[in-house]
Parts: sequence; C-alpha cells; structure tokens
Amino acid sequence: MADSNFVDYVKIYCRSGKGGRGSMHLRHVKYQPNGGPDGGDGGDGGSVYLRGNHNYWTLLHLKYQRHVFAEHGGNGGRAKCHGTKGRDEYIDVPCGTVVYDAETGKFVCDVTHDGQVVRLLKGGRGGLGNFQFRTSTNQAPRYAQPGEPLQEMTVILELKLLADVGLVGFPNAGKSTLLSSMSSARPKIANYPFTTLEPSLGIVEYRDQKSFVMADIPGIIEGASEGKGLGLRFLRHIERNSLLLFMVPGDTDDIKKEYEVLLGELRNFNPEMLDKRRVLAVTKCDLLDDELVDMLQATIPTDVPVVFISSVTGQGVDELKDVLWQELNSESNKLQAIMGEDTLVHRDKDMSKFAVELHDEGEDEGIEYIDIDHLDDLEDVDEEDF
Repeated sequence: MADSNFVDYVKIYCRSGKGGRGSMHLRHVKYQPNGGPDGGDGGDGGSVYLRGNHNYWTLLHLKYQRHVFAEHGGNGGRAKCHGTKGRDEYIDVPCGTVVYDAETGKFVCDVTHDGQVVRLLKGGRGGLGNFQFRTSTNQAPRYAQPGEPLQEMTVILELKLLADVGLVGFPNAGKSTLLSSMSSARPKIANYPFTTLEPSLGIVEYRDQKSFVMADIPGIIEGASEGKGLGLRFLRHIERNSLLLFMVPGDTDDIKKEYEVLLGELRNFNPEMLDKRRVLAVTKCDLLDDELVDMLQATIPTDVPVVFISSVTGQGVDELKDVLWQELNSESNKLQAIMGEDTLVHRDKDMSKFAVELHDEGEDEGIEYIDIDHLDDLEDVDEEDF
C-alpha cells in the first residue's frame, strides 16, 4: 500500500496565523509638537479551512504536504495605518473526509459535500493601536495591544468513500468479479486472498437511464475489527455506504455462519453500521445444481433479502439490481438521510489502538515541526514608534 496512489489516511500539522501587534506611535508633524497618538491596529492572522472538492478522489495531494501554515497578520503602523490581514489557507479534500485530533483522538469535523467549507483553526485577532486608547485624561497613551496568539493542531484526515452500495465479504467471495460485471470498473481479479488491496468504485446502470454507485471493499476476515488482515484499514469505508451487500460463496459449508461473522465484525467496529439496510448475495452459483440450491435455502438467514447469483454467467444479476434499487429507494433508506450530519455518528479514536493504527498507516514516524516563530521576534522595531 505504500506505493499505491490510493491514499485515504494522512497526518498533517496545521497552524493559523497570529494577529499583528498594534502600533504605539505619536504623531510628529512640523509646528504640531503635540500631535497625539496615531498608532494603527494590527491585522488579523489567517485561518485554516477545510474545503470539499469533488475533483479529488483520494488524499494523495496531501501525502507530501505535511505542514499547512496560514499567514501572520501585519503590524499596525503610524498615521493610523492598519496592518495587513494574513492570508487564509484552504485544504482541499475529497467529499467524505473525516478529521480527528492526532493528540487526543477526538472527532473534529466532517466534510461531506462539494464546496463545503469548515474552519479548522481560527487566526488570531490583531491588537489595537494606541490611537484606540486615547481619552480626555490620557491624551497620549504609550501602550498598545499585542496580537492574539496563533492556534496549532496535528490532525488525522481519513477518507470514507461515499457510495450507495458497499460490498462486504471474505476474501475471494467474488466482490471484484461482481463489480466488473455490473459496471465499467476493472478491479484486479485473481484466485488468491486479498487480491483487492484498495477500494474501487463503479457506476452500475439501471433501467430508464438510472444508476447507483457500488464500492468494492477489500476482504474482511474474522478479527478484522481488532486489526487482523486488512479489514481495520477499510472498514471505515463501509460507514459511508447507504446499503450493504453481503457476499458469501455458494460452496461455503455454512452460509448463515459466515454472514453472522461478517455482521459481528461490523458490530465490533461500529455498532451503528447495523442500522443500515442489508442484502445477502450467494455467489458462484454456476458451480451448484438445482438440488444443492434447494438444500442451501434451509441454511440462509431469513431476516435479509437473499439473491443467488453468478457473476460469470450472469445468473441472478438482473434480479440483484432490482433488489438493490428497491432497497436504496425505500422510505427507510434514503441516501440523503444516511449522509446527514445528524444521523452519521463518528466515534472518537481508541487511543489504546491508536499507536498501532498509525504504524499500520505509515504515520508513526512523526512530523518534523518547523519552528519559525522565533523569526518574528527579530523584526526591526520602528524607532518612530516611541
């Protein structure tokens, strides 16, 4: 995964700009020895924003941009000159990006749609110049406000794919084969476990020029919610799916048992995922005869719609499309409601497993912080300010 272009997890250091200091200047004009204060206010520091951008599909563009610094506000000047406002920094992220505090694991914010802007760090306000403190009894104040300090935070950006249907199953359950047969996506297909190492999206065409998006998630094994296999890295992508399509091969000894194991992994990872609508597809039915199919009817779950399919021969694929479309458009499963901020709950990071997660994602090396604040202390002081 280190060489893959699919990057769904990055750790970056963000810092807003500090406010500029107010000027403490007394007006010096010929023939006006008591010109009075005219120190200007400092400018506000720049803020750091997150902005949803549908042109991005991964976080690859942030993999090598580990520091985001907003500009500091300019200092106030004489003649009531206001300091310049610091330039804001915008971090463009794909839709479906979730932000966590890397120090505490707390959920910070969520970017779900194109054009959405979320302020991550607020810039410091500029200090007031001595002109703002003049009074009838203090006509020559010799003090001004410093600017407010900056804010900084190290954040974890996680991408959770937005899709209508998410494929859930053990390795070699036929998920990639189904996606390639129902859409124009061409994921890698081979006869060994964990062929799929990164999620794939495909658009499935339906009747009357209708369509829906299907996501192929890498295979899940028992214990994936505890970090085994690749499941822990990709279980989060299932959280964004409106409908879950469980896939179990027809040559499995116990279909119901495998379905319950998959369901248990989702429950351990995030119990709220069990609220999603589910469909079960029994795959590789081209290897079964009618007698075996009748025998399997007694071992399948009864609480979900079940479809027997074969991605190779096309058996049951049209029926599966009908079932998926019906479930997607049911009143209890509107995609807009699932994606709503009030219904999708993000849990904080489990700090007991956080170090392992950072190691697995290649983010445990840490970030070298560049301390350039000391340069601000070496600014030349205008001797006319006194």
